[in-house]
Amino acid sequence: MKILVCGGAGFIGSAFIRNHLKNIPNSKIINLDLLTTGSNLENIKDVKNNPNYQFIKDDIKNESKINSLVKDVDVVVNFAAESHVDRSIIDPKPFVETNIIGTYSILEAIRKHDKQFIHVSTDEIYGDAENKSSFNEDSKINPSNPYAATKAAADHLVASYYRTYGINCITTRCTNNFGPYQFPEKLIPKTIIRSIKNLKVSLYGNGSQIRSWIYVDDHVQAIDLLISKGRSGQIYNITAYEEITNKIIVEKILDILKKPHTLIEYVQDRPGHDKRYSINCSKIEHEIGWKKKYEFDKALQDTVNWYLKNQSWWEGYIN
Repeated sequence: MKILVCGGAGFIGSAFIRNHLKNIPNSKIINLDLLTTGSNLENIKDVKNNPNYQFIKDDIKNESKINSLVKDVDVVVNFAAESHVDRSIIDPKPFVETNIIGTYSILEAIRKHDKQFIHVSTDEIYGDAENKSSFNEDSKINPSNPYAATKAAADHLVASYYRTYGINCITTRCTNNFGPYQFPEKLIPKTIIRSIKNLKVSLYGNGSQIRSWIYVDDHVQAIDLLISKGRSGQIYNITAYEEITNKIIVEKILDILKKPHTLIEYVQDRPGHDKRYSINCSKIEHEIGWKKKYEFDKALQDTVNWYLKNQSWWEGYIN
């Protein structure tokens, strides 16, 4: 099997590459990444000398390059995306360009060459979950911010290409990921790093927003299973069912590092902030047989330890 991974120098994409080449060593992977915010070649240093791995620096919006690469692979997995909500509120344009136009570029090549496409989306496209309810794959899409809206638009575009052109495609919608190599603008690594440096850790509002968490290796292993077992045209939610408030997440990290909770600093809530994300993933569990492997508290401890041991990777990101 030969796979084109778009955005493979980012957090989740690099985890997919490392796991895939470890578990299926005879596969070949081409990693296409523009190396913009959140991407780092250090994330894939463990495989850079693997003869079955190739890195290409380019943009998913470069239609001629995407076309030339897609024709020679079996599967395209697209992790390439602008993904930080705060930045999307400040400047939505890059999110429209990468998340929508970039997806269009890949879809056109998929349509032309009849390849399998795994479109990696997010649970944020569903918007706020009501108390005690969880979204399934048939739930209404109701994004609350420009990031989520551009991902929702891309989801619709993929669905339209399946309906109109009959392309072979699967859309995944996963909850919040965490683990090694996550870019420090995200809540967990930012909290770890700032706590290590005895800096204040900001929480929006009162920190009561609930997010569902999954260890990144569980996520990418689900994607690997879907490549071989998923049904074309389908959407699959992916979650570990770990619903935790932002405040508790931060407190857990402070406790692991033996830092005082007084490092928490409450700041004005951001516009349109969703209070709770919650999805049900019984579909992938029953159809594919996927189950999470990593227990949350142990995985969080391991993640904190990784950042403690890899200061050279993150030093300079946070002042």
